Amino acid sequence: MKTLAEAAGVVARPPSEVFEAVLKRVTGGGYPMRTEVDRERGFLAVQGGWWYRGEYRVTPAPGGARVEHRVVNAARWGRWGVPPANRFFLGFRTRTSVAFARMLEDLATSE
Repeated sequence: MKTLAEAAGVVARPPSEVFEAVLKRVTGGGYPMRTEVDRERGFLAVQGGWWYRGEYRVTPAPGGARVEHRVVNAARWGRWGVPPANRFFLGFRTRTSVAFARMLEDLATSE
């Protein structure tokens, strides 16, 4: 699987709380997605459509929890078509980073 976008940051909350908040946020959107959850490793993945896979890792860090996010091309067929298709959505990486930064802000201030 090829990485298409990555982002990371630290949230000043305990990792277990952050993981549960990320899980709720990522799986609560109403989209039909396959979900993988490994609380022990702090790993969560959602996969849907013909190519999309979003992976999250939440690990202890000084001052709280480090949250990492990766968007990968998980296409089993037509894998070659994902990068050209994403070029039609100029700014994909930037929008992913901005949305991730907003999510970190929300995680830091939510109860």
